[in-house]
Amino acid sequence: MNKSIESPFHRGEQKIQQRLGVRDKMERFGRQVIRDHMPQQHRDFYAQLPFIFVGHTDSHDWPWASILFNSPGFISSTDNKHLHINTLPVLGDPLNKSLIKGNRLGLLGIELETRRRNRLSTHIHQTSTKAIELSIDQAFGNCPQYIQQRELHTIDPTSMPAKEIKNIFEFDQQAIKLISNSDTFFVASYVATGSDAASEGADVSHRGGKPGFIRVDNNTTLTIPDYLGNNHFNTLGNFAENAKAGLLFIDFYQGHLLTLTGTVEILWDSPDTEFFAGAERLWQFHLDHGYWLKNTLPLRWQLKGYAPTTELTGNWQQAAAAQNALALKNSWQPYQVTKIVDESSVIKSFYLQPPKGQKPQFKAGQFLTLKASIDGKQKIRTYTVSSAPADELLRVSIKVDGIFSSYMHQQVQSGDVIEVKAPTGEFSFDSSNQHPAVLIAAGIGITPMVAMARHILQEAVRTRTIQPLILLCSARNQDQRAFYQELNQIAAQSSGYIQVFWALSQAEPHLNIGVDYHHSGRISKQWLATLLPDEQCDVYLCGPNSFMQNQYNSLIDLGINDANIYAEAFGPASLVRKNHSVKQLPVAEEAIINFTESQVEQAWTKEGGTLLEFAEAHGLTPDFGCRSGQCGACKVKLLKGKVTYPQETSSPINKDEVLLCCAVPAADNDHQPSQLEIQL
Repeated sequence: MNKSIESPFHRGEQKIQQRLGVRDKMERFGRQVIRDHMPQQHRDFYAQLPFIFVGHTDSHDWPWASILFNSPGFISSTDNKHLHINTLPVLGDPLNKSLIKGNRLGLLGIELETRRRNRLSTHIHQTSTKAIELSIDQAFGNCPQYIQQRELHTIDPTSMPAKEIKNIFEFDQQAIKLISNSDTFFVASYVATGSDAASEGADVSHRGGKPGFIRVDNNTTLTIPDYLGNNHFNTLGNFAENAKAGLLFIDFYQGHLLTLTGTVEILWDSPDTEFFAGAERLWQFHLDHGYWLKNTLPLRWQLKGYAPTTELTGNWQQAAAAQNALALKNSWQPYQVTKIVDESSVIKSFYLQPPKGQKPQFKAGQFLTLKASIDGKQKIRTYTVSSAPADELLRVSIKVDGIFSSYMHQQVQSGDVIEVKAPTGEFSFDSSNQHPAVLIAAGIGITPMVAMARHILQEAVRTRTIQPLILLCSARNQDQRAFYQELNQIAAQSSGYIQVFWALSQAEPHLNIGVDYHHSGRISKQWLATLLPDEQCDVYLCGPNSFMQNQYNSLIDLGINDANIYAEAFGPASLVRKNHSVKQLPVAEEAIINFTESQVEQAWTKEGGTLLEFAEAHGLTPDFGCRSGQCGACKVKLLKGKVTYPQETSSPINKDEVLLCCAVPAADNDHQPSQLEIQL
């Protein structure tokens, strides 16, 4: 093949890129950044390093990851195509037997203090009793994702205990402890088809995460999450062609090395992936053999902090907690109020700590269901979660406007425990879309929007891409304006991708328009027209029904597609959509309703109202939220019969489900009383 047109990626890497939909983009990108020589800044970078990682294979084709170290300057280059390494592997390292002319080596230069790293694919030009000479095949840089910041210290090698080399064929207790507590390891892989393509050969890569991100399944098997990366897929691409790997774990405090080799399996569709925060997929490592190289490194590292991307990932304990929380999502759980914050004169935020090991997963925009005994009666209400899914605590922000909200504002204190059901609801933000989004909120309708804005900013850290967002917030005045500082800070941290605009209908005289707020009065169609990015944007509405209906009508007039408008309503009213009329069955004159779990069977007439009102009239307390068919909180199983919805709903329902808040019995064809059985 003509090397001038040769792809920078081999067949395995291309296969993974194709599977994940990034093939064409990465081919264009790779041809720009993957070089057959070292740029000067890379040469300077390697020259200052005190250590470097090496990927290689032994004579039996087992991959290994190794570390070479010496005083800074031990790596040098006479030109941009050759690298001189003035050191040799430590005693017992399999690399000692692989230093043969022509062998392929993968190199990773990494500076943990600055979280900077660069990669090389090389082959051995020649070796001596003191050094290794390498020729460069490929050179490219890597982003600093998941690299924990560490400060390096060296110790006197003569002060170290005697070196110890131990063969292992299964994980001993010391290995299990090191692996289970690790936040960093290095993985080597290898592809050789017999061609001389520069894209083939050995590779060594860094992997980082929270302590506990590697699961020890048994004494020979590990399960490891694969996070969003640079889309090169050097490691997974090698696995696709050669299902073997070498792992290197460093005891950063004692200087021990644990080096392992074995087979691997990519778990594309494991159900465990869903519960592991940040995981795109999983892979397993099955140990064949390895070595403990104890008291080997005269290097020590002190942990200074986790990478921002690491903070957005999970560990296996948290994954198990998320799975446990899902099993309990329909059960009341005791959440502790850890902090209460005044957001405005009428809104307070309550920070909630779930029971240990039960933090639920949710989507930005969803709501919690709360239960409390007020004046001797059980009351249930739903409130939007105003925190983002990756935040440590759940936050609900409540406007005082009724019995339950008054109870929360006036009686609940920090340290109290309240009964909560896990987040749910159909109104949520789709962060997979990358075209612009617009959030329009009024009053307490700002709560799902601040959760969405927080989520977008956190996703930008994790994915290194950010979805453009415009947030329009309407409030009566400064006194009632909530999350002003928080949202402005989010906008400031987004490098201009998130814009926040404030409209005050009765602004205080001392405020300056253009400085303290942006628009005087309610959000008008004329002002909205100046801010919409394009007709293809997604728009999310939340607030009082009249506000949302006006904004919806304006958006339709401005050319926004009805399908791109999402709304969350409060109260019994619902949004009247232009193109969403659905023919409903006629309402029954009378019906027999059996609530099966409660063992309540009663006759219903039109005066009985919705099924929710009917259930409440007979002493039942079903969950509910909006009472308008928007949130889905009152959704239960329909076991027998048919229902109809006199008012329009937006929460999706299956044929065997019913929204209690809006449903009434449908007329029977033979004009007999309808028969309904409902799982309640």
